[in-house]
Amino acid sequence: MSLKKQALSGLIWTFSQQFGTQLINFVIGIILARVLLPSDFGTIAMFGVVMSIASSLINGGLSSSLIRTQNVDDKDLSTIFWFNVLASILIYGIVFITAPLIAHFYDLPSLTGIIQVFGLVLIPGAFGAVQSIRFVKEMDFKTPFKIQLPSLIIGGLSGVIFAYKGFGVWSLVYYQLIQAIISNLQFWFYSKWKPSFVFDRKKFKYHFNFGYKMMLSDLLNSIFKNIYTVVIGKLFSPVELGYYNRADSLKQLPVSNLSSALNSVTFPLFSKLKDNNIKLKDVYRKLMKVVIFIISPVLCISVVTAEPLIRFLLSEKWLPAVPYFQILAISGILYPIHSYNLNILKVKGRSDLFLKLEIIKKALVVLILMVSFKYGVLGIVWGQVFLSVISFFINTYYSGKLLHFGSLHQVLDLVPTLLISAIITIVCFWFDRQFLINTSDFARLIVVTVGFSVMYLAATYALKFKEYNYIKELITK
Repeated sequence: MSLKKQALSGLIWTFSQQFGTQLINFVIGIILARVLLPSDFGTIAMFGVVMSIASSLINGGLSSSLIRTQNVDDKDLSTIFWFNVLASILIYGIVFITAPLIAHFYDLPSLTGIIQVFGLVLIPGAFGAVQSIRFVKEMDFKTPFKIQLPSLIIGGLSGVIFAYKGFGVWSLVYYQLIQAIISNLQFWFYSKWKPSFVFDRKKFKYHFNFGYKMMLSDLLNSIFKNIYTVVIGKLFSPVELGYYNRADSLKQLPVSNLSSALNSVTFPLFSKLKDNNIKLKDVYRKLMKVVIFIISPVLCISVVTAEPLIRFLLSEKWLPAVPYFQILAISGILYPIHSYNLNILKVKGRSDLFLKLEIIKKALVVLILMVSFKYGVLGIVWGQVFLSVISFFINTYYSGKLLHFGSLHQVLDLVPTLLISAIITIVCFWFDRQFLINTSDFARLIVVTVGFSVMYLAATYALKFKEYNYIKELITK
């Protein structure tokens, strides 16, 4: 199969997996949000940073090294497999022992047992990690799609049953644990590769030399990605954290899923083009414009319809999450571009630059957070918007030099789409508040979504946006 066909097939199956699984997660999340309390979601969110750190340490950045390495044999795979397994057991032991300290930090004694049980998800994840990497490396995204759906359905239904039975926050714990076990059992079932009892020090050193920098970057990212959760959970309340967590989760539905789906394909795709800067730049530029062309109107619609959307889906008790959701949606528009620029550094083997940029950005997070938390949770989320804009220019600095496609050129490519989206957002927001405010939530959602979509497509088509040609080229060629 040609590289273009592999990429297109990968995109189709990855989008199917990403949006199929997220649709299931979305429906299950709505049901759980209606049954459980905001404080239940806030409690789970409190130790998200611990689980993220643990996952980063287990992986060690070795997954990225396996994907970018052209010729990988059984020694490579088995070495990384055994490292992941041993690391998962060791790190789970640390999580188990430190759980009381984490509970004491939040002044929530019940958190101890929750963390100790929830932490078990690390072990099955480590057993299936290499099998999952092999599918990505081979650009086989159909198999992971077949694996994720039943895992999510069974795990999600289990969580819903536990919630209706009155298990409260524990229903969220069992949901994740059951899903992880079923998912990784299937990776073993579908994978033709099984580990040998081999641990090659030379192979490990090779992958670790690249991977440890990625691990440190992931570690920093895990800490600072969850730093808002830690600060809100510590300074405010589980209820307030629950509102923030739900708002962030809703924002992630279009943002993270589109980015994750494309990153699953683009990282191995970019890796195959890493020695051809002209072709790499061309592919990168087209994908960037297509992604913003899609994600920008979706998030702008979310800003306008936030109130009826949250009330319709989650009920009145979640309305305090509306302003958080609106602001976070704005901050998420540039998120895919951050990921793509960093992917360029990874495929070029410049994990040193990747780490350097992560350190700079994390220092900025601390500075912005030190100022913004004084203005409450709203101040914190507005700080994330400011950080997203600054991070764009930081992330594009080195990748721009490598591809001769710097910040200014990228901005010029993105401004037309962002400007059209902003203008239509203002028009729809005014129309909604003037004429639809007293209609049903469902009617407001339909009218605004359809109206925005028609105006956006008409304006971009009339102005002859090249994104239509890029999408057509991607599908036909």
